[in-house]
Amino acid sequence: MTPLSPQELHNLAMNIVGKDLEEQGYEFLGVNSKLKKDPQFVALKNKDLHFVIVRAIAYPQDAKVYDPVFMQTIKQHADKFNAKTYYAGVGLGHGSDYAKPPIKDESYTMVYHGLQEII
Repeated sequence: MTPLSPQELHNLAMNIVGKDLEEQGYEFLGVNSKLKKDPQFVALKNKDLHFVIVRAIAYPQDAKVYDPVFMQTIKQHADKFNAKTYYAGVGLGHGSDYAKPPIKDESYTMVYHGLQEII
């Protein structure tokens, strides 16, 4: 019963958000899965550039809540490229109890509300 490492949690969140972006028709220009390297996705949709910040969130934190100061810093960077900025928080927990951490090779539960545009 080994809990997922921070990098493994991040990769799982990236896979969830990446699949969602693909399904919505985004075209990936850049993907960065290293922890603390932002943005995670640089993507095109309808000829518009999008920067997406992905975070794996553990219970009891709310997956929709982000650091507004940090996100404004990312938005200022994105604005230089005329890019839209989004936050994608993915709440991850154990399959049978969301309050417990996900375990390797076991089911997990997730809370994902999609992209939140930073204005």
